[in-house]
Amino acid sequence: MPNDAANTALSGDGYMTGQLLIAMPTMGDPRFERTVIYMCAHSADGAMGLVVNKRASEIDFPELLKQLEIEVEAESIKNPIPILVGGPVETGRGFVLHSLDYRQDSTLQVTDDVGLTATVDILRSIAEGEGPARSLLTLGYAGWSAGQLDKEIQANGWLNVSADPGLLFDDELGEKWDRAVRKVGIDPSFLSVEAGHA
Repeated sequence: MPNDAANTALSGDGYMTGQLLIAMPTMGDPRFERTVIYMCAHSADGAMGLVVNKRASEIDFPELLKQLEIEVEAESIKNPIPILVGGPVETGRGFVLHSLDYRQDSTLQVTDDVGLTATVDILRSIAEGEGPARSLLTLGYAGWSAGQLDKEIQANGWLNVSADPGLLFDDELGEKWDRAVRKVGIDPSFLSVEAGHA
């Protein structure tokens, strides 16, 4: 039954762009333990997503601005955003996932409500209070080659569920995995490495 609930989140073409992936205990890859990933792209060619529930411990928003030589006084930053570990690929590259009230030429529209921008300009806009209403910044991303994610899902490594702005953008990072699992209709306490899909 939970599998059916998860599959209702699939788009008509069977791809999960704009959905959330939830790592199951059977995943076996410690880099993805208890992660929630927002899928920015998923097609026959592969998939790309951003982990949205793991805070980067080594840097914060004011420090990042300083490293990028964006001249803004730390105390005048209007809207500091969380910096997250987005995945194991290209960990030195930043990606801003945001509401679509902000848009640049380089913004990728993922869904009707969510965009992805990977330029320094969006960070400057956010620091000056002119950025999107809701956003998060990840360093790195998770990527899958053609068919790889589909095989991991079939092996019970992931569940998927529709994304909502509250779950996607709020700061309750420690609770996101449990909340995402509950959204599928599963009590997180029932999940164990042995259980896999219920």
